[in-house]
Amino acid sequence: MANTLLPVEERNLTPDQVEQLDRRRRRGQLFLTICLQCTIVAFLVTLWAGQDWTLSPGWMHPMVYWDAIMFGAAIFFGVAGIRLRRGSTEFISY
Repeated sequence: MANTLLPVEERNLTPDQVEQLDRRRRRGQLFLTICLQCTIVAFLVTLWAGQDWTLSPGWMHPMVYWDAIMFGAAIFFGVAGIRLRRGSTEFISY
């Protein structure tokens, strides 16, 4: 009898397809971890970015640009991680 906890499209996979699916989901978990780390760094950099934004003259705001890049990376890795982890019903912690 088929495992009813699995989605219908995953019930009849070959071992190679299961391994590929597991690799995709592990990569998604890695991207979610990178997203969390980028978010933490971006929030810490925000402290310096505010000071840089108010005190630096003209368009020279390197911390503001770094902060924007970090938030952009967090969004990118978060979306990619969620898309790669789709279909997973368990929490993977490793």
